[in-house]
Amino acid sequence: MRAFISAFFLLIAGPAAAELVHLGSYAWTSNHPRFGGFSAIEVTDNGSGFVAISDRGLIARGRFERADGMLSGITLDSFDPFTSATDAYLSRADRDSEGLALGPDGQVYVSFEWKHGIREVNGNAMGALKKTDAFASLQPNSSLEALALDDSGALFVIPERSGRPLRPFPVWRLSGETWGVAFEIPRRGPFLVTGADIGPDGRFYILERDFVLVGFRTRIRSFAPDGSGEEVLLETQVLTHDNLEGLSVWEDDAGLRLTLISDDNYRSWQRTEIVEYQLTDD
Repeated sequence: MRAFISAFFLLIAGPAAAELVHLGSYAWTSNHPRFGGFSAIEVTDNGSGFVAISDRGLIARGRFERADGMLSGITLDSFDPFTSATDAYLSRADRDSEGLALGPDGQVYVSFEWKHGIREVNGNAMGALKKTDAFASLQPNSSLEALALDDSGALFVIPERSGRPLRPFPVWRLSGETWGVAFEIPRRGPFLVTGADIGPDGRFYILERDFVLVGFRTRIRSFAPDGSGEEVLLETQVLTHDNLEGLSVWEDDAGLRLTLISDDNYRSWQRTEIVEYQLTDD
């Protein structure tokens, strides 16, 4: 029945005009005592660097090693906790970081799902919480999961859950100090939003996951900047990947590439996985 429902929603969304080709998956391990729990990633320096965050309020910076463009190793340069402007102790609610976006100048923006809002992060220090009254109705531990930044500097943030199975996901836009709903994303089937990015092609990409008994399914959709033109680019079977939560869309000589990272939930039977896909014309 689940498979039938998924097929039905794929038909509603329409066929994809492009295809994602799996380039490879890399199991990332580290002896760092706080390693794991990654909830978002941004690829930098034409695929050679990255910034990632965990859902326990840590920010990682490192480098990718590549052979013929494919991941062959990862160097973790730093993995440090966020701090407040006054270095005060941060509560669990203050540290539940989920979405990540990078400005062209390297400015870091992070969204949070317990204290609903977005913060600028400079170094490791968090700025004031940017929020709107509309966030008051969001569910604790299921709110601002995905964050993206466009060329104008506007931030777009999406909750993990919309509140009801058939209710669309709102996409809030923050431009300067002004909040508004930019558009809504149809909620199709049991998938929930875990990540977002705006690609070099200007399209809005969202990463979604569904948990089925023994593992996770992954879906990636893309939209025009106004929320129209929905395309389903990928929908995997259970256990194809781990719990993918972070998405970065970037470009190399071969075209658009999507890099994803999984949250191992600090459990021994899960893994931190870096997954890469190439977007090709059908």
